[in-house]
Amino acid sequence: MQLTVAIIGGPHGLKGELRLDVRTDSPERRLAVGATLETDPPELGPLTVERTRSLKGSMYVIFKECHDRTVAEALGGTKLTIETDEQEDNEEDAWYPHELVGLEVLDPEGYTLGEVISLEPMPGQDLLVVREPDGLIARVPFVRDIVTDVDLNDHCVIVDAPPGLFSEDEMILDQPDEPGDQP
Repeated sequence: MQLTVAIIGGPHGLKGELRLDVRTDSPERRLAVGATLETDPPELGPLTVERTRSLKGSMYVIFKECHDRTVAEALGGTKLTIETDEQEDNEEDAWYPHELVGLEVLDPEGYTLGEVISLEPMPGQDLLVVREPDGLIARVPFVRDIVTDVDLNDHCVIVDAPPGLFSEDEMILDQPDEPGDQP
């Protein structure tokens, strides 16, 4: 199965160095010097890592096939992918995005909140993108306090959502008592 390791960003300097938007938990292994990565679109690769470095929280790479800014600019937006066997990374509480897409999203009582349509990687934590039954889109922080369970066997995700995370008609707001409601 093809998995995205990183997405190539813009060039850095004149000698082909590129900034990467890393999408793997183990960049030191997946993007090691000498690693050859397939690309999406395929006609731009494969690319072989010649050198990497980190600067201010970002990862930069030079590929053996890219030593000038013109080639680097042409690679912007390209996905770096690898062929992997899902069984090799058998970490508990870790899922591939394709495993999450299509899962039903339920609240702790079992009521349907929607369906996972994608996963958005973010700096702090990933976000589950959920299409609610009414078609609205909710972005759910993928943290244990909110996403309490992912059950691939039952094809569902349990979300203990704070008020306001899903559409307004799901929220119950405390209303002040009407005058005259008091005895």
